[in-house]
Amino acid sequence: MIITISREFGSGGRELGKRLSESLGIPCYDKEIIQMIAKEHGFDEQYVSHVSEKSIQVTYPFTIGRRFAVTPKDITKQAVTVAVTQQTIIENFAKQSDCIIIGRCADVILKDYNPFNIFVYADKAAKLQRCMEHAKEGETLTLVELEHNMRAIDKNRARHRDFYTDAKWGANENFHLCINTSGFEIKKLVPILAEYIKLWFEIRKTI
Repeated sequence: MIITISREFGSGGRELGKRLSESLGIPCYDKEIIQMIAKEHGFDEQYVSHVSEKSIQVTYPFTIGRRFAVTPKDITKQAVTVAVTQQTIIENFAKQSDCIIIGRCADVILKDYNPFNIFVYADKAAKLQRCMEHAKEGETLTLVELEHNMRAIDKNRARHRDFYTDAKWGANENFHLCINTSGFEIKKLVPILAEYIKLWFEIRKTI
């Protein structure tokens, strides 16, 4: 049972993945992937997080480990290293056991494993509300700034997908289920979703 979750920023996709993990009793991987890449190559976790869902062309000279003099050529090289290592880690998770992978084009990377692919989205008001509710302590972004950040992050996720496939990010034909979380508590969606997924995999066994 391999499940991938792609999501719009602020839609609750990460929470959905974590709660679904608890319901199904299988591991969910998200930031753990960033930590593993950083540890393996000695990169700064902030840098890995920055480029792990961006296209190779959209990278910035973040500090990498303890190296401060980083040329544009080095930046691109490091970004490619992150992408390749990330793909290997995701594939290894799928080989080892049932799991849920959040983001990082896992639906494309794991296509040969026949995963159940979910896309989570919501309307702007719902996403802004969720961002405000989950804001870090001391964070004081205005609604305009939050909206700008949401658009920028989703744009980068779409560009990152171009590194792996021509399939458009968020297009419903690329997913088994698209979920609009607007107006819903994520925890109330999980029991229904878990049963649907179990049924989907049972049917797959008979095909």
